[in-house]
Amino acid sequence: MPALFSDQWVSLYGDAWNGDPELSGALAKIGFNSTIAYGFQGEDNPRCYIKVENGSVTESGAYSGQPLSWDLRASPADWDKWMSKGLGMMSLGIAYTTGKLKFKVGDYTAMVKNPAMAGPFIKSFSAMGRVPRD
Repeated sequence: MPALFSDQWVSLYGDAWNGDPELSGALAKIGFNSTIAYGFQGEDNPRCYIKVENGSVTESGAYSGQPLSWDLRASPADWDKWMSKGLGMMSLGIAYTTGKLKFKVGDYTAMVKNPAMAGPFIKSFSAMGRVPRD
C-alpha cells in the first residue's frame, strides 16, 4: 500500500476524486480549475499535488515547484483522523480555527462561503479515505 502523499498515493487519490460524482461532477458544474497541494505542517514544501481541470484531476505527482491555487497542511495524525473519520463543516471550521488545518495558499473564507466549493471540499477528504495506504 502506498505511503501518504507518495506518487502512487496521489495517483490513486486522483482516481478516487474523478470517480466521485459529488466531487468531480459538482466541481465540473462550476468550471473549477486549480492546482492543489497537500503536505505536513512544518515542512517548507508540500509533498504532492493534483491539477484539477473542469472538476477532474488531470495530473498528479510529487510537488516540484508547480504554481499553486491551494496548499493544505496538517499533521500526519490529523490527516489520518480526517481520512478515516471524514470531515464535516463543523469539524472543518474547528480544524481551521485551531490551526490544525492550514491553508498556506488559498482563501479558506471564500471557499467556505461558497456552497458549490465547500461541499466538494468536504467530499475530497472522503475520497482521500478511499485510498489504501500504509
